[in-house]
Amino acid sequence: MYKNKNKIRKSKLILVSLLVISFIFANFFIISTLEVKADDEVEEIEQDISELNEAIEDRRRDIDTLQKEIDAYAAEIKTKQKEARGLSNQIAILDNQITKVNLDMESTEAKIQQTKLEIKKTNLEIQNIEDKIKDNKEKIGEYLRLIYKNDQVSYLEVLLVNENFSDFFDQIKYTQNIHQDLKNSLTKLNINKNDLEVQKTNWEQKAELEQKLKDELQQQKSELTEKNTAQEILLVQARLTEKQYQNYQYQLQLEQQQINSELSSLEKSVREKMEERDVKERFEGFGPARLAWPVSPARGITAYFHDPDYPFRYIFEHPGVDVRAYQGTPIQAPESGYVARVKFAGNTSYAYVMIVHNDGLSTVFGHVSRVYVKEDQFVTKGETVALTGGMPGTTGAGNLSTGPHLHFEVRLNGIPVNPLEYLPAI
Repeated sequence: MYKNKNKIRKSKLILVSLLVISFIFANFFIISTLEVKADDEVEEIEQDISELNEAIEDRRRDIDTLQKEIDAYAAEIKTKQKEARGLSNQIAILDNQITKVNLDMESTEAKIQQTKLEIKKTNLEIQNIEDKIKDNKEKIGEYLRLIYKNDQVSYLEVLLVNENFSDFFDQIKYTQNIHQDLKNSLTKLNINKNDLEVQKTNWEQKAELEQKLKDELQQQKSELTEKNTAQEILLVQARLTEKQYQNYQYQLQLEQQQINSELSSLEKSVREKMEERDVKERFEGFGPARLAWPVSPARGITAYFHDPDYPFRYIFEHPGVDVRAYQGTPIQAPESGYVARVKFAGNTSYAYVMIVHNDGLSTVFGHVSRVYVKEDQFVTKGETVALTGGMPGTTGAGNLSTGPHLHFEVRLNGIPVNPLEYLPAI
């Protein structure tokens, strides 16, 4: 009876020993298989990433080459701007500006391609990290499955089936290593998850950059169209006889002087009217002048105050800023005030609205295509006063407009000043 019990005990210990050994070999096999699989997938993804890095570097070199050309044309434009004003000089400046804008567009296209490649690379890096997370999860799952499957094996039973303490401690050490590997896998999993969050943030930032570059490219295309229109206007003038050209230039300069003189005299008369009791009380109720943008500047400014790049600078200095806006965009009063002048004939001649505000300020809106206010009318801040225009040949555009926009002036005591000094920063 005792011998049978001993036999059963020994058989059980042999079975336990086999289970432990199978656990060790199975665990080793699983780890090896997972690591080989992971290594192959990682190597393939890393090869793709390496190729993308080379393509990105090629785009970067292209961009650097284009930038050198752009800088050269920018320097040439500055040189021409220092020369004496004249039609031929302005045409030469426009030629260089058109070439520069084309190069800017080409450079932006290259930047978009580079960003797309970087987004693709980031996606591969995300995939790589996700694969690592998956592998770590599988490894942890197998660890736990085998550990809990064999958790009935006690150290006493392992000791009994081993011939000496050395074998016993080797198995104890191996079991400790298994637990340490499990801990390391969990640590790697957390690191991989953090890396994944960083890569996803990078992807979002690159996607935003790509959209910003696309918007910039669209603005450059609009700028090119406007400069081509300006060049066409100048080339038409260049084909006139000297006498015809001198007369045409004189008429344009006279028109601008008349507008400026009219606005200055209106400013003075309105300020005098503001001393009348009822008008004065109304203006005092408006409070200090704090100008807002009459249209959104989000699409960019195409010409600045006294801009050296202004295509008609040979005729007059640009007295305001040109804000790119779609044809027919509502123009809102930048501050409460009094409508001093509405010049709108309903034809293609230059049309504008002037509003007088407190603190010696007045504002002018040019190239308007439609008007919603009348002279001698008070308006409140944010009220729609007109619609933008500027498309050549349309109502209110005038002779010197190259595309849809708002010409916006700010005057201090009748004298044009830089509007950007009175408006919120873009």
